Amino acid sequence: MIDGPYFVLVVLGALGTGLAGGVFCAFSTFVMRGLAALPPAQGVAAMNAVNTAAVRPAFMLVFLGTTVLCAVIAVVTFVLWPDEGAVELLLGSALYLAGSFGVTAAANVPRNAALARLEPGSAEAAGRWPAYVREWTAWNHVRTGASAAASVAYVLALA
Repeated sequence: MIDGPYFVLVVLGALGTGLAGGVFCAFSTFVMRGLAALPPAQGVAAMNAVNTAAVRPAFMLVFLGTTVLCAVIAVVTFVLWPDEGAVELLLGSALYLAGSFGVTAAANVPRNAALARLEPGSAEAAGRWPAYVREWTAWNHVRTGASAAASVAYVLALA
């Protein structure tokens, strides 16, 4: 049975991964659809504004704080190796670290940076916008699923 401070870490891990997954789910299910429905110049400008607004303490605490928390849970699990839940804890940590943080760093952020370099009203931006929406959203689906699965794995470790 997981208990004490380790229990608190895992509960916070389940909460953080679930919250991050919820944010990603909102983007996958309606925010990106709404942005895609705008004329390209407006969609590019709006997405650039969203990307700028995302880098604020509230979201970064959830996103990066959960990343650190998942890494700590993985290390503590390797050190303590509990009788029950070790596989679920390591799986949850790996899912979030690779599927949420890793995908963000390798897929979503580079696309955001490329979009930010475009002039929203330009022909180049209009031409790239549909592919950006399609690719960014596909990778965001991965982040959504990985974060939700990490949360479930942490909850299962506590059961």
